[in-house]
Amino acid sequence: MFNSNQKLAIFMEGALDNDSGKMGYGLMRFSKHPIVCVIDSNYAGQSVKEAVDLPYSIPVVATVDEAIALNAEILVLGIAPSGGRFPAEWDSPISHALKNGLSLINGLHDDLNARFGHLLTTNSIWDVRKPAHSYPIATAKAAELKNIRILMIGTDMAAGKMTAGLELYATLIENGINAGFVPTGQIGITLMGNGIPLDAIKVDQAAGAVEQAVLELQDKDVIIIEGQGSLAHPGSTATLPLIRGSQPTHLILCHKAAHRHLRFPVSHIQIPPLDEFITLNEAVAQVCGSQTRAKTIAIALNTVGLTDQEAIEKRDEIEHLINLPTTDVVRFGTEKLLTAVSSILDEKK
Repeated sequence: MFNSNQKLAIFMEGALDNDSGKMGYGLMRFSKHPIVCVIDSNYAGQSVKEAVDLPYSIPVVATVDEAIALNAEILVLGIAPSGGRFPAEWDSPISHALKNGLSLINGLHDDLNARFGHLLTTNSIWDVRKPAHSYPIATAKAAELKNIRILMIGTDMAAGKMTAGLELYATLIENGINAGFVPTGQIGITLMGNGIPLDAIKVDQAAGAVEQAVLELQDKDVIIIEGQGSLAHPGSTATLPLIRGSQPTHLILCHKAAHRHLRFPVSHIQIPPLDEFITLNEAVAQVCGSQTRAKTIAIALNTVGLTDQEAIEKRDEIEHLINLPTTDVVRFGTEKLLTAVSSILDEKK
């Protein structure tokens, strides 16, 4: 959609220090675009590292005008507000950015071309979550493929499924493995430049959209499918079409290590025991033996909120309890995940 040399400014007003800014965090970690600044007036004058102790020297500024002065070319909405809707208070800064020639990347559900298209000249708006007009109905065609299909499964929303999946994908590519990645959310699509906005697709077509995306990568030896939602979450319908559409051969469980309950607004619900939850996901995948058997091969932890020592202890505790390779790909790297995938590839030779 855009040239990777174009400079980004990430709009994160009021969200740099909380998990509603996950779109911005993902861009800081993975984007190939140069990032000239983050916009959040609460931390203006600091770097991201100084503000929130993330390892980025990106300056934080207060206004769109300051981003323009730093030669930003594209403004990215780096916030995922509750419900994924565009807040009315953003009208003024976004209009100002577009009137001054910045393009816009929008990961929210709203169609901002319809809302702001009249302000465009040579710039443009990419509505990332805009689905295709229609998708086929899934027929389990992915089960006929001979490759490895790994679905990232979460115990909760925002458990690190995209991060673990992208880190594993990048590691596989670096090691010469013919791998593909299926983005299914706004961050993954923005980073990869393609994908399926799963939560914007009609329920009856969701599995078909996943199946189509997987079939397009059938020449890959390993396909990593970005997970969404969780079977444990009462507000999520995303995991089932991901399972049905991709017909995964393997699963990687993603879990926030510091959490015992689901995140707000369902924080009264406990996260199930990990061993039982693994059994549940595997059982749902194979549907009493009628569909592809999916084996869980590793656990990817998100250890945000834990000290380094606490993270090591939690990793070792879970690895001993579940008897699966366990790591936090951000803190400890992807070696254990790479070893697990490499072992599967060796078995197939």
